[in-house]
Amino acid sequence: MQVSGIVTRLESVLGEFVSPEVRLGVSVAVVVIAFGAAGLVIPRLVTRAQRLTADWTRQKFGDRVAEVVELIEDVVPVSLIITVLVRLVQFLLFVGSVVALLIVWGLVDVAWGLVGLLETAIPVITKLLITGGLVIAAGLVNTLLQDVISDFTTDTSHISAHQEQILTRVGQVALLVALLVGVLTVWNIQIGGVLVGAGFLGIVVGMAARQTLGSLIAGFVLMFSRPFEIGDWVEVGDNQGIVTQITIMNTHLRNFDGEHVVIPNDNVNQQAVVNRSRDGKLRIHVEVGVDYEADPTRAAELAREAVEEASFVDGNPNPQVFPVGFGGSAVDLDIRFWISPPTPQKRWRATAEVIEVVKERFDTESIAIPFPQRTVGYRTVDEDSVVDREANVGSVESTD
Repeated sequence: MQVSGIVTRLESVLGEFVSPEVRLGVSVAVVVIAFGAAGLVIPRLVTRAQRLTADWTRQKFGDRVAEVVELIEDVVPVSLIITVLVRLVQFLLFVGSVVALLIVWGLVDVAWGLVGLLETAIPVITKLLITGGLVIAAGLVNTLLQDVISDFTTDTSHISAHQEQILTRVGQVALLVALLVGVLTVWNIQIGGVLVGAGFLGIVVGMAARQTLGSLIAGFVLMFSRPFEIGDWVEVGDNQGIVTQITIMNTHLRNFDGEHVVIPNDNVNQQAVVNRSRDGKLRIHVEVGVDYEADPTRAAELAREAVEEASFVDGNPNPQVFPVGFGGSAVDLDIRFWISPPTPQKRWRATAEVIEVVKERFDTESIAIPFPQRTVGYRTVDEDSVVDREANVGSVESTD
């Protein structure tokens, strides 16, 4: 062991000093050297090394390296890492000076115990440093991955925001698996045993959190099946609104009252999903009744002409009006028209405008829109029928 050899040699050299004065002088020299190296020499060496490295990279690679350095500094706390490394070296100098002082003052057994503790701690500290480096590298790769995917999707129109999110999530999962394997390898943990344990643990967790895992799996299904995207106007069961976010676990909607609705993804997969934004057009139905005395064909033509003049109604396809049924007080007409792009605000405005223009046109053409009413009447009975009925009733009673 190199450390033990150094300590033994130091003990043999310093063992010749017997007098307390000499030992005190050596102790002072050790302390001054240790504090001078830790407080002055090492920080200056680090600063000088940073300056020389920056000058060399600038001369070697030009200004391109500056962009890479800025990207790394945005993700990795470089100054903090350098500070930690400096403090680690200072700590080792402090431990070395303590060992030297113990040997100088004859406490060899204590020094040996400290050296043994240090030899045991160094591998652990090394593994911790490597683990921290892997985590930092994973964070840097994650940022680079997001930037690359964002730049790639910005330059093309064939990939939507939803697909960009899928690519990012898949890349992050792969990066997380690689990080986990690397950390296990550093700590000499057998991956096979971990997989077996994870299998049993997965069974237990799967039984205890079936709904959560169902939402997780449903989230991946939604990301790949793409029944809707962020910004779409959808209806899921009894809830409808604009999709604001799609996560692994939940789908977020903002309804028309300004409320945010969170729906678990497994519930989304189990219900009918109506996407009103997918085709870029939406047909709206408005029913109106005309009086039975009016000509339904003429009323339908007048309604169609009125709807064609509405500003919020799309002209292609053309609006259509059909008689669809006999109501209690009127003949029902179904007014069908299209809007684009389909938004809740445009649907409300188009519906209100259609009702206004049709009502105005019917008033102009004297076509009544009746309201429910009931006519009360009576029926006269023929006297001969009453006599015949009484005779029939009398013959039945005599027979009995």
